[in-house]
Amino acid sequence: MEIFGQNVFNQDVMRERLPKAVYKNLKKTIDEGLPLDPSIADVVATAMKEWAVERGATHFTHWFQPMTGVTAEKQDSFITPTDNGIVMDFSGKELVKGEPDASSFPSGGLRATFEARGYTAWDCTSPAFLKEEADAITLCIPTAFCSYTGEALDKKTPLLRSMEALSTQALRILRLFGNQTATRVTSTVGPEQEYFLVDKSYFLDRLDLVMAGRTLFGAMPPKGQEMEDHYFGSIKERVVSYMKEVNTELWKLGVTAKTQHNEVAPGQFEVAPIFETTNIATDHNQLVMDVLKRVAIRHDMICLMHEKPFAGVNGSGKHNNWSMSSSDGQNLLDPGKTPHENAQFLTFLMATIKAVDEYAGLLRSSCASAGNDHRLGANEAPPAIISMFLGEQLAEILEQIEKGATKSSKSGSEIKIGVTTLPALPKDTTDRNRTSPFAFTGNRFEFRMLGSTFSISGPNIVINTIIAEALKQFADTLEGSKDFTADLEKLLQETAKKHKRVVFNGNNYSDEWVEEAKKRGLLNIPNTPEALKELVTKEAVDLFVAHKVFTEKELHSRYEIMVEQYVKTLNIEALTMIDMAKHSIMPAATSFATEVAQSISAVAAVSSKIDVSAQTELLEELSNNLSSMNKNVKALEKVLEDALNITDIDTQAAAFRENVFAKMLELRADGDALEKIISADYWPLPTYAEMLFNL
Repeated sequence: MEIFGQNVFNQDVMRERLPKAVYKNLKKTIDEGLPLDPSIADVVATAMKEWAVERGATHFTHWFQPMTGVTAEKQDSFITPTDNGIVMDFSGKELVKGEPDASSFPSGGLRATFEARGYTAWDCTSPAFLKEEADAITLCIPTAFCSYTGEALDKKTPLLRSMEALSTQALRILRLFGNQTATRVTSTVGPEQEYFLVDKSYFLDRLDLVMAGRTLFGAMPPKGQEMEDHYFGSIKERVVSYMKEVNTELWKLGVTAKTQHNEVAPGQFEVAPIFETTNIATDHNQLVMDVLKRVAIRHDMICLMHEKPFAGVNGSGKHNNWSMSSSDGQNLLDPGKTPHENAQFLTFLMATIKAVDEYAGLLRSSCASAGNDHRLGANEAPPAIISMFLGEQLAEILEQIEKGATKSSKSGSEIKIGVTTLPALPKDTTDRNRTSPFAFTGNRFEFRMLGSTFSISGPNIVINTIIAEALKQFADTLEGSKDFTADLEKLLQETAKKHKRVVFNGNNYSDEWVEEAKKRGLLNIPNTPEALKELVTKEAVDLFVAHKVFTEKELHSRYEIMVEQYVKTLNIEALTMIDMAKHSIMPAATSFATEVAQSISAVAAVSSKIDVSAQTELLEELSNNLSSMNKNVKALEKVLEDALNITDIDTQAAAFRENVFAKMLELRADGDALEKIISADYWPLPTYAEMLFNL
């Protein structure tokens, strides 16, 4: 309690330090989404500066989130020269607006390289905070980032727009149900974060981890995760010490880190916060990733965020628990005790089902990346088919809606374990489904497809906007109705019949589901180049433009940026593989083969009667694998050169996927085969066994 939020310029601090009228004015903007009164900026800036300086801050920065997926900052000191030296100063103008160079950030064609001016704008709905690094303390002010001509160059601006779109349409529905008190509806998120830890010394000896964040070569160890002994297991002391410091750092920043545990794969862990508004949750998740990485270094470890740092064991995702809350305290996805009688809940539920079915391609595209392609469809992640899990209770109600009347809800019960001293456990009305991409989990939906490196902004922009569109269509139909109850029942029934195909409560990992989904007409988009095309369909452009979340130009720019990121990622990985093969693995294999050959000659010189067949077979296997690796290195260099010479971005991305990535897999197979037969004294890289089990 003493440290939580101590580095945050939160509402308690503002209440204490700001004049009463200024505080009320600012709080109204934060709570109700009203325009910011520029006249209060100087007062807020002075109070914020004094608070920060008292805690040792010397610099401030507009902390923003460009299209790189990470955060950015340009730090300025508080010092201002005077006739007698300097004073520590910070004006309202400096608080509200900043001007970082925008030319070196991805813009997807929105800005030419020589057009450098960009602006950051204070987001007062996300509190400023102090970042402690080494002996330096910096005041960080969350901001939006836009170009000189006004286009959004960041991930925050369209997220805020999507939240406003959702609020506008959700309020229309609430008004239809007689709610006149709510002034705003806010989407809320609780993002779970998975990650790996490896010893720093191993990391530095692996060029692939340094350059690409994942192992590009690596044979499986004798033991992986098959014993299922790591998940929720006792946490090692070194990791406990690390987690303690991570929690302390996060709590100081007001991040409600709640849960921590071992994940499925050895060396893998998870941290999860409590729900917050989507904007703040997005900012906080960026802070979580930053803190996880920085603190790991202090403990001589490296935190790996890549979706699949180790082939053959579970990768890392980010489960996005999403809901909607009204300003008068309602969770709009809370079914209550009798959901079949809760018409308002059923309306929001059916709107969500409709949105997920109609815009499944957009949801899939929001989770598309080179890293996540390794994970989606594997046993730790949903397949690339978007479907929804509702559970027994809501699935039964969905059937009732389809038939024209809701009559009952399945009630919860108790589980009696059969031991007198143990309590009876309240049983939920439905089980959970960890294989579903979009699963209802009591009073929220869990979108499980996000990759661990992702900013949660993109997926939540899509969720907010598609549900806003579904609610808009519902409101357009129902407003002005002469018989609201009858028209609502008809609307919900039509929606259930049309969109029930997206609901699946079974095993999403099964081959049978892939076939069933195909029969239902559901999209199955297996890779990033294909998935990203969903961003720029006419339907997608019309949707985002209508709700003022993206302009058409902004949307196409994001498509270009994400395709370029995919190509650049595979290019870096391919170049790294070639480097490792030529300069590490092949020389090691050659040296070991030479020793084996010399051994054969030495033994043969002693006596021709000694059996050297084992050494000969080993030398033959070494030589064959080495020859194959040399051949595949040259083949990878060729397809990489061909792909880089393609000018059309769509064609280039397809070439990287179909040709470059395919050759990378063949080259990896050569390297992994050599690792299994080369002496440990010669093998140049830390192994999976060392990295996964030596913490």
